[in-house]
Amino acid sequence: MQQYKQVLFTLVFGFWLVNVASAQTPKPTTKSELIRSAEIKAQLQKQSLFKHYPIRNVGPVIQGGRVTDIAVDPRRIETYYVAYASGGLFKTTNNGASFEAIFDGNEALGIGDIALSPSNPDIVWVGSGENNSSRSSYAGAGILKSTDGGKTWNNMGLRHSQHMGRIVVHPSNPDIVWVASLGALYSYNEERGLYKTTDGGKTWKKTLSINDSTGVIDIVIHPTDPNKLWASSWERSRKSNNFKGNGAGSTIWRSEDGGETWVKSNAGFPVGAHVGRIGLSISLSEPNTLYALLDNQEEVKTEARPGNRNRSALTPTALRAMDKAQVIALADSVLTTYLRENRYPAKYTASTVKKSLEMGEFTPKDVADWLGNANDALFNTTVKGAEVYKSVDGGRSWNKTHQHSIDNLYFTYGYYFGEIRVSPDNAKEIYILGVPLLKSFDGGVTFERIDDKVVDEYGNQVHVDHQAMWINPNNTNHLILGNDGGLYVSWDRGQHWTHYNNKPVGQFYMVNVDMETPYNIYGGMQDNGVYFGSSRSVPNRSPHWESISGGDGMHVLPDPRNHNIVISGSQFGNYARYDRAKNTRVNITPSTDIGRPKHRFNWNTPVVASPHNPDILYMGSQFLMRSFNKGDTFEIISADLTKNKPQGNVPYSTITTIAESYFQFGTLWVGTDDGNIHLTRNGGATWTSVSKGLPKDLWVAKIKTSPHQPATAYVALTGYRYDDFNAYIYKTEDYGKTWVSMKGNLPNEATNIILPDLVNPEVLYLGTDHGSYVTLDGGQQWHPLLGMPNVASYDMVVHPRDHELVIGTHGRSIFVLDVKPIQQLTKDKRNQAILTWEPAPMRRLPNWDVPTAPIYSKGPKGPEMPILYFSATGGQVTVTITNAQTGFTHTEQFNAEPGFGTYIWNVKGKDTKSKTPDAVVVAPVGTYSLEMQVGNQTSQTKVTLTR
Repeated sequence: MQQYKQVLFTLVFGFWLVNVASAQTPKPTTKSELIRSAEIKAQLQKQSLFKHYPIRNVGPVIQGGRVTDIAVDPRRIETYYVAYASGGLFKTTNNGASFEAIFDGNEALGIGDIALSPSNPDIVWVGSGENNSSRSSYAGAGILKSTDGGKTWNNMGLRHSQHMGRIVVHPSNPDIVWVASLGALYSYNEERGLYKTTDGGKTWKKTLSINDSTGVIDIVIHPTDPNKLWASSWERSRKSNNFKGNGAGSTIWRSEDGGETWVKSNAGFPVGAHVGRIGLSISLSEPNTLYALLDNQEEVKTEARPGNRNRSALTPTALRAMDKAQVIALADSVLTTYLRENRYPAKYTASTVKKSLEMGEFTPKDVADWLGNANDALFNTTVKGAEVYKSVDGGRSWNKTHQHSIDNLYFTYGYYFGEIRVSPDNAKEIYILGVPLLKSFDGGVTFERIDDKVVDEYGNQVHVDHQAMWINPNNTNHLILGNDGGLYVSWDRGQHWTHYNNKPVGQFYMVNVDMETPYNIYGGMQDNGVYFGSSRSVPNRSPHWESISGGDGMHVLPDPRNHNIVISGSQFGNYARYDRAKNTRVNITPSTDIGRPKHRFNWNTPVVASPHNPDILYMGSQFLMRSFNKGDTFEIISADLTKNKPQGNVPYSTITTIAESYFQFGTLWVGTDDGNIHLTRNGGATWTSVSKGLPKDLWVAKIKTSPHQPATAYVALTGYRYDDFNAYIYKTEDYGKTWVSMKGNLPNEATNIILPDLVNPEVLYLGTDHGSYVTLDGGQQWHPLLGMPNVASYDMVVHPRDHELVIGTHGRSIFVLDVKPIQQLTKDKRNQAILTWEPAPMRRLPNWDVPTAPIYSKGPKGPEMPILYFSATGGQVTVTITNAQTGFTHTEQFNAEPGFGTYIWNVKGKDTKSKTPDAVVVAPVGTYSLEMQVGNQTSQTKVTLTR
């Protein structure tokens, strides 16, 4: 009885603590705070010392990235726009042969929907903030408008809507626009519903409002009567530990007065708590015919088959219902089949399991419960899933089109999809978009898959997870498809596809480097696995990037001694060790014994190699685990380091980041998604909580240890999962006893990583949800990197030999910059009027002396040598390049802004020893002295031309 009372007290006290913590959870950022933050960011961009710092994008482009919408100019179909979930907006004017990024200067690059005005397609509307409600769906900055085809943009309001579902523009009046707003993702707010403007976005009126957790996801308009519209509302709420993608607020609405008033239009359509996301489409050829694609979350009675692998007669549910004697009485072959098909560790055989049951080491329920994990749960279809409904009376009544379930279209994550299309010339020809792309020729009675086609010379098929589709109204053979793998085009109604993978829009979670020459970059991407490629890669040119593993790519660890040995993996801790030379793969994900607490693996489970020995790995669940043999075996070296909060349908109270001291093996820092940071200085024998002084309950995004001081560490916390977009970055210099904020002059942007430089202790790099920053003075002043867009920067690493910063972005692939000049800006140098650096030697080509024939050129274009400089003050710079031996000299003046800049020398000057000393000549092979002068200060270096 006393033990029972103690357990009861623990449970009650634990829930009290949870409630107290919930009452203190971070507050969402307000609309006024977001506007103020945007103003601060704009000012920082104007003043940044890194406005002109050279940065290169190295791709990759081969994998594509998540497309959220496609809009085609009806006047010329070779011109169209492609919106990406977190990578901005791209435009092509040559039918996809090339694309231009046209949205990069805006506050937020995540896009939910785009629309062109039918009466003036140069008017482009963008609803910022992805509508898929995914783990990395970033809040937008309202609705934006361009009147010149995307050259310039204006923010037209609805800034706190955060996520946009659909935009519809009146067919003949470009000033009338309807917008479906989903509202905030992780919190409740009123700025969601359906909005209408009649003055081109100057003012907005909310004409449909349900509640503070229900927004509007889709709108369709009658093709000939713009007073008739239909909309679908969606109740959804995401939390760190749970996602609710359905509710009674989800339904279909109809308006017959231009969207001024709305009535429910759901007769025959499911209603209630199980109704999830709804996609709508209207037939152009038969306007009274509409289709709705529903994510039906009503539970079904059938047994879930984990990962669709379990084919044995025995099931987890059956096991849970058995007693010990019944399991022992099972035929060994039945139990063996169950254990092997469900990937129990090899030590568990029919014989060992029965013996342990006899000895009371665990129960049949323990055996069944061992199986469940978060990755299997993604595919356990225990709900009805995708359903198609049809109306032939303008949406007044609906009927389900099919008798059989549409298996494997949505699995358990229908919130991620929701698009349906009707062919413009055939009301019975429909397409539904989910994990596969399905097509029906009979109005939804039956479906067939049309995305299982090979699209390139590497044997790749059309990527799964389909998000957007455009059907040419004048030629319905012509389809443009967008999915998590990018953009595809078909000219035969989906029988064949071409992949337009020519944009660097990869959504990276993690990046790493090896020690090859030149070094390679490795990275894990959302739904595109793990790739690696040369650090000298140029998008759409060479070299080619190669795939290592699939799934949602996460951490990747190339062995610094042998780049063929790579540890990589995917979501929820599924990791393996690959030997690319031998083409072998060994699973290394640790498992627990039956009857012991199961591992809770984060979506992005951390696995890191010790800086002291790459054979030593650390991996986190709720426990920290260590391996001395590259993952063959792991031992748990901590207790549960999380707050162990209640679990929903998303793994929570998990370890998110691990860092080991550069100075002492076994000094380890561990951060969790529920706000804990722990430190051990003896290899896990004892642990100390070091979270005191930090904001409570925030997700610990990244911990980095200092390469300069053993007691110093840096931490980035993120409130993203509370819609709290403040910048939370801190530093400790006493092993976590005290923490100091390093926010400095930063705007409020959720922070993902703070990384100390390997050489200069005052230099640090920062990645946020809206860009990348550098500080030269230990965090007092932060400067945005303007050579890359305002895209989420998830991970960073400085190459230890080449001293280049590699930035993995979640939406625009990977950027690289040489940071050696930044490392040299020590306190005594960063206030100098002028500094310059020796450029790489340049090959001097013989044909530089020959004038370019105008028939082959638009004009003479000589060689260009970029020369990097830094000026703390700015002002007039005098450049002098000379070679005393040959008599060559070049002098030029230009005005420099404060900060870094690049002077371009055209490799020309005057030969003072020639008979015509005033004639301009191309510099010969040789080494030249270079001097830059600002005021009374000068800086000297040299430049070299080689054969």
